[in-house]
Amino acid sequence: MTRRCGKKHVDYSDKYPRIYESNTNLQITNNMEEGKVIYKELSYKIVGCLFDVYNELGYGYQEKYYEKALAEGFKQAGLNYQEQLHIPLTFKDLKIGDYFLDFLVEDKIVVELKKGDRFSIKNIEQVFAYLKAKGLKLGILAQFSTNGLKFKRIVNIK
Repeated sequence: MTRRCGKKHVDYSDKYPRIYESNTNLQITNNMEEGKVIYKELSYKIVGCLFDVYNELGYGYQEKYYEKALAEGFKQAGLNYQEQLHIPLTFKDLKIGDYFLDFLVEDKIVVELKKGDRFSIKNIEQVFAYLKAKGLKLGILAQFSTNGLKFKRIVNIK
């Protein structure tokens, strides 16, 4: 995608939607290519639960209601999960902050729910911070929007 800003030519094609580049080991993927997917089967189950929630509830509710519905979906799918998991952030054995993950599924995948029409870099970086703090490889950022359910897989490529 190329955009013109005044007289300047700005090329965004190398940043969106596949990879947000910074000084981190963050990779964002929109597709699930064969052989390149971390936790493929578990990811499909989680995304299936997310679609079940959206298909039944639709758009317009607060995040907490999507969380409650998704928790029930995980139970019905037989997935082990932790909800609102507290992760303390430490520096040299000193607690400097707290994170609260919406879900940690099967001790492998962070699932973060948002409501709105756009993925923000802030939300993507939030999930990446969770992955780093917990030492995990994969997060799924799910967006309940007016145009349907959208999701991004966020990979900590360490």
